[in-house]
Amino acid sequence: MRLSHFAAFLSLLAVAGVLLLPTAGCGAKKKGAKALTIKQQLEKAESEGTPDRQAAALLKVARAQWNAGDRSGAKETAQTAFNKLKVDGDPSLFALRLVDAAEFFASITDKKQVREALKLALGWAEKIEDPIRKTKVLAAAGGIFGNRDKDKGLADSKLAKATMEQAAKVANGVEERFRAEALAAVALGYAKAGMPTEAGEKVVQLEESARALEEPRAKAEALAAAADVHIQIDHKDEALKLLEEAAVAAKSVERSESRAYALLAVAEITAAVGNTKKALALLKEADKSADKVADPEQQKIVVAKVRSTMAELEKKK
Repeated sequence: MRLSHFAAFLSLLAVAGVLLLPTAGCGAKKKGAKALTIKQQLEKAESEGTPDRQAAALLKVARAQWNAGDRSGAKETAQTAFNKLKVDGDPSLFALRLVDAAEFFASITDKKQVREALKLALGWAEKIEDPIRKTKVLAAAGGIFGNRDKDKGLADSKLAKATMEQAAKVANGVEERFRAEALAAVALGYAKAGMPTEAGEKVVQLEESARALEEPRAKAEALAAAADVHIQIDHKDEALKLLEEAAVAAKSVERSESRAYALLAVAEITAAVGNTKKALALLKEADKSADKVADPEQQKIVVAKVRSTMAELEKKK
């Protein structure tokens, strides 16, 4: 089901650019292994098979450089990543990578590059046939256009409104059983764009759509997304109520891998609302489910995601 990828979408919106921490026994570095140098990371990024993957890897390196204080190096790496996306490619993949680039440029307050990256992203969006993917790109772009934080957006209400209206129109045309995923993107986009009234209207639609879902993982993740929107527009009580519903749905998932991802999605938003203790409890349940995943490769991936999130939250206790 399409919503099986919903947790990944939530993570993308909430923690874009954050690298997963490896975990012992599950793809972790061996003791004594040295971290790659920036030069080695750049070489590894360039070795990726497609321009969009090269760009994604380069943007991670750029963030690492920026955080380490290498401002000029980070800008150069980010520009290289951006240039990778000026060729022909898959519209949905390129559009999302361009949004990622725009987020980085916003974080370093390079507004000119933010506009250029979003302009290209919207151009690619016109060619995306899948309505959910198109909605996600438009909503993410709209959120950046309107965001008033100087290191998160452009505070351009006119462009934000136009882009979000387009996203909402595409979302409303999505088949009903898949619509929650699209509505989540739109509601969050409105919230990030500083349009709380519109976000509130969309989150009502999202809640209705989420509760109508029969598959528990999809319901849990959609309810968690609705809670995230309420957090963005300062409706904490509503968020907490939705997270309670989301947790019940997540715990009812039977398949181990799906249950782990559902619990992870709910835990991430629970942490965002400030309830670290409960978030860690959910993550411990997610970790138990992740350990039961039969496929070794899939187990490694989900365990790494769960435990890296746990490690970050443990630091905040």
